[in-house]
Amino acid sequence: MATLPRVSRITPEIKSSLFQRTVSEFDAGINTSAAWTEHLVSASEGGSLSDEEPDGNEEILRPARALYDFEGKTEFRELSVTAGDGLEVIREDLADGWSLMRNASGEIGLLPRTYYTLTSNFTPAPGLELPRVAHHVKKASAGSITPRGSPKSDPLPIIPQNTGEWMSTFPSFRQSLLGGKSLNRFSSFVTSGAEEFVLKGTPADSVVLSSSFEHHREATDASIDEETNKLNRLGLGEADRHSVDPGPVWKEKIPPFRVLVHSPSKRTSTFSTPYTIYSVTSIFQPLSVPEDTENEEPESSTVQDLPPPSPANITVYRRFSHFVILHTALTRRLPGIALPPLPEKQYAGRFSNDFVEARRGDLERYIGRIIRHPVARYAEVVTFFLGCENDVEWDQMIPQHLAMPAAGPTFYARVFHPSFNVDAEDAQEAVDRFEAHTKAVGKGVQGLRNIFGRVREARVEMSKAERLLSYSFLSLITSKPLASAPMTGVSEEDDLYDVKSKGLLNDEGAWCWREDCQGTVSAITTILPAMQKTADTLQVIADLYDDHARRNQLATHESLKGMAHPSSLYEPIVTTHKETLFRYQEATHNGKANEELAARCETVLNTTMAEMETYHTQKLEDFNTLTKDHLDGEIQFYEQILNRLYAARGIYERPAFDKLAKSPRQSSIYERELKSPRLNAKSLPQPCPHIFDSAPMRPVSAAIQEGVGMVLGPATRGSVFGKFW
Repeated sequence: MATLPRVSRITPEIKSSLFQRTVSEFDAGINTSAAWTEHLVSASEGGSLSDEEPDGNEEILRPARALYDFEGKTEFRELSVTAGDGLEVIREDLADGWSLMRNASGEIGLLPRTYYTLTSNFTPAPGLELPRVAHHVKKASAGSITPRGSPKSDPLPIIPQNTGEWMSTFPSFRQSLLGGKSLNRFSSFVTSGAEEFVLKGTPADSVVLSSSFEHHREATDASIDEETNKLNRLGLGEADRHSVDPGPVWKEKIPPFRVLVHSPSKRTSTFSTPYTIYSVTSIFQPLSVPEDTENEEPESSTVQDLPPPSPANITVYRRFSHFVILHTALTRRLPGIALPPLPEKQYAGRFSNDFVEARRGDLERYIGRIIRHPVARYAEVVTFFLGCENDVEWDQMIPQHLAMPAAGPTFYARVFHPSFNVDAEDAQEAVDRFEAHTKAVGKGVQGLRNIFGRVREARVEMSKAERLLSYSFLSLITSKPLASAPMTGVSEEDDLYDVKSKGLLNDEGAWCWREDCQGTVSAITTILPAMQKTADTLQVIADLYDDHARRNQLATHESLKGMAHPSSLYEPIVTTHKETLFRYQEATHNGKANEELAARCETVLNTTMAEMETYHTQKLEDFNTLTKDHLDGEIQFYEQILNRLYAARGIYERPAFDKLAKSPRQSSIYERELKSPRLNAKSLPQPCPHIFDSAPMRPVSAAIQEGVGMVLGPATRGSVFGKFW
């Protein structure tokens, strides 16, 4: 998934006390670039990495040793190591499983957590004598303060500790050695901040305003707006308070609205590469009249004659990178909800019409799912994304949204729900049924996507059949042979013949063998134009079949992606629910209830179950909309075909049939195609793959055959290579 690193350049406003990050062990950055940027920001605010500048708040560096070889990329600030190298851990918990490390030569960089192990907890085996290791300590520049860059000591060799048999009298392994934390540090239960919230709660300073923001003067509208903006930027505003109603179900704060992504256009800039910009229009329906006032009489006829209010529209212009910013900010601020995946970035062919249209549809479906979510709909960054029309304001505010710290446990601390509304057995049954249901729905949708692709291919084949039937009619009435058409029962010597010499037309041009045909003037000379009109109608019907498969049904095929892979999308929710439920059962087991821990578990469980209910609601809406749109499209498609068939049929009835005899038959525009019929249609466009779609693997023989074909030409069925493969 495409992501955008947070900016490392901090404006003076952000450096104020308003935007200072709260000290927390939780970090949910997006990628390695974000992790490195966060490290630089924290280093610039809290101290220096230079050996020349002492730091009073010196971090404790823990020794470690590399387990595998890792070749890092310098452009991503990654550290290259070899298995067995001694390392020092500067910061262990960074974004996406990375750690900030220092090697023996003093180089600092990022390293995956799975590529090293800590050696401080290893103890030597009994009776083993280790060689003494000399500690080389660099002299400090001032007093006895040790510089941050000074090497502490050479790491000891790794010697596994023999712990003997596991004693049943020991307390829980997770509680005693890990402080209750999960072994899987990549679990969504950990990365979302749910684990830290369940075990430790949330710091008071992240929920309660500090005294620096208290106002003792009389409040004005300007001061209230300024205070509201400060709260929103701190993540303490109304947009960061989420309520769960009984159900559990998310409480909607604002009514739903609609967003359209349309009118893509290519832009060029002197200072950047070309890009595509999209118009994003938000449509807000007018508020409905309350039921109590519907029956009231209007005060005057003027009010009664007023037209109904029209929807309010707001249009902004956004690039794909702006959608990346939106997704990055939402991922950090709303870790407890299931956000739809952002379409992947494209590097080749990104300005082709087919790709631009497919990307437009994907972005519209993405932002549509965002605003359909009852919590994400009123997020501060979503409101800013859809409503900011000033480019200068956009450039000023976006760094502030990206600089906001990850919500982590604070997200759950600002969720309000009814007390004591969780039953452990019901919660366990709900998540088991939900997990099985999403897997079954995902499998069914995948089968539906495959079948729908075959239906579209069948429509293209039907287009070819209708076109071939039209050519056959024209070949019959003109006696012009149809190239590449099956001629069953016709000998090769009869394949070419002159029209009049072989008796197709008489001397008067009538479609008859008799020179004195009584129906020459009336019916015989009229049937040819009528049959030609029928052939032309079949060509139009063939075009309708082809266009329907490529345009209307492609849109339906694309819409099926929005319902695909629900189990993968909601896997973090299921994992968080199960891990929290396990902690909840531990907290209420054997009458030794930890009420505070159980209450925090209830908050997380209310969040996950509200997400399950959101999926249920959106699933019903999705399939309802999909089936209705599909049926409406099919009805409209077949109505167009019926209208043209009715028109072609009406030609054979009087007086339309008699009018054709008054003018000679004109050649059809499709007669020229008999020598080269349009039966080989272009390849059918396919939907862009879903981000969770698995890439199909080609057989090795197919890949080799393609390579041989590039050199020697395509292999025919009767060729040596064709038989070989």
